[in-house]
Amino acid sequence: MNFLTFKLLNEEELQILKHNLNKQNELWEDGKKTAGSHASKIKENLQLNRNSDVSKKYSQLIRKKIISNPLIKSFALPKLIHGIMFTKSLKSMHYGRHIDNPFMSSGRSDLSFTISLSNKDNYQGGELLIETMNLEKELKLDAGEIIIYPSTYLHSVKEVKDGERLVCVGWIESYVKSIEEREYLFDLDAGAKGLLAKHGRSDELDNIFKSYSNFLRLLGN
Repeated sequence: MNFLTFKLLNEEELQILKHNLNKQNELWEDGKKTAGSHASKIKENLQLNRNSDVSKKYSQLIRKKIISNPLIKSFALPKLIHGIMFTKSLKSMHYGRHIDNPFMSSGRSDLSFTISLSNKDNYQGGELLIETMNLEKELKLDAGEIIIYPSTYLHSVKEVKDGERLVCVGWIESYVKSIEEREYLFDLDAGAKGLLAKHGRSDELDNIFKSYSNFLRLLGN
């Protein structure tokens, strides 16, 4: 399964986000408002109004954190970070098995991401389930952690049994559409950077970086 997960937000950023999101009681709306006809039948959560000032402000913070992260740059090759929203699942809420729309008003969805704003020990249930043809992966992120995975995967959020699951979700339009091609480029970039850190610059390494850049130029769109 092709996905990336690590801690993106620090404790100060988490506290600022949670403090400002949780005091906006009047801005939390039924999640069905942004769901398609199929998804609306299986979606039970709350979303912060995306047109509100607080949503726009902290969406910009998330966008900057993602676009400036070197690991995400290498893995996702982001062209556009879009559709960011903050969602909340309370007891008995869930989001059934679905696939994200390939084209949204905000951009193409090559990769999906979820950032947990809640400590995983503060709620029961609410696991993110990601499926491929031969594998299912159940994940529960700690506060500040992000997971990025291909939008081509079926996925769901299991019912919250108790507590509150607060997350930020959104999508990445990549310069490279293909999962396999992004993986090749990621491995090549990681290998080259590892050699650079271990042995320093060399003519041979310059050729590897040249090939990486030219492959990206060839495969990108």
